[in-house]
Amino acid sequence: MEFTDFRIIDAIDILLVAALLYYLYRLVKGTVAINIFIGIVIIYGIWRLTELLEMELMSKILGGFLGVGMFALIVVFQQEIRKFLLMVGSTNFNAKRIFRQFKTISRDTVATTNIAPIIKACKKMADTNTGALIVIKRNNSLDFVKSSGDEMNLEVNQPIIESIFYKNSPLHDGAMLIEENKVTATRVILPVSNDRNIPLRFGLRHRAAVGVTEKSDAVCLVVSEENGQISYLKDGDFVLYDTLEELTQIIHKDLS
Repeated sequence: MEFTDFRIIDAIDILLVAALLYYLYRLVKGTVAINIFIGIVIIYGIWRLTELLEMELMSKILGGFLGVGMFALIVVFQQEIRKFLLMVGSTNFNAKRIFRQFKTISRDTVATTNIAPIIKACKKMADTNTGALIVIKRNNSLDFVKSSGDEMNLEVNQPIIESIFYKNSPLHDGAMLIEENKVTATRVILPVSNDRNIPLRFGLRHRAAVGVTEKSDAVCLVVSEENGQISYLKDGDFVLYDTLEELTQIIHKDLS
């Protein structure tokens, strides 16, 4: 194909394929599935090369492997496929969300949730080994878990958060949902992740945080009742940080 035959639709085609591959990479990044994903890309590249060089035997073998392997991939990537379909089926899936993935700046990307009182409350609860599980909404709807708890409509502030998770409070069990700087639900029951790669030292709160961040783009803060450690989770994985100031910056960036 000569360069003069290159059409605008070809450029759009390349951009769409690049966007799809990028998002698939984001889904499997940091998991054991990333190695499988890279292996599939390499095998596909070799298959296309053998077809180009007219190596019929090798191309048929690789083509057959890729064809049959699609069924195996559904099993291997079932969590990632579920997450991708949830994203596609969400009413919040639109062009604005795709552009944010590529760091395009928009007027609508300003975080509205006040992070400071949340971090201060987590620090205070960590000092007293008070367990807490806070889910902060980003783009995907959390209605699929909100209905399991008690609906609220409270402005986010430090005393409210601490009083909800106080050990003698009737609301301390389960998770708290924060949407647009409002506590919208408490005592929420979250889906627990079955990922066997989660270290055994982490309990049900952490597994629930992994579960909800696997099934949505929400982020979670977990305060351990055993050691007072504050954990931050996103995309089904733990995010490392050194100081609470750094954690605050990370959350601001993620919510933007």
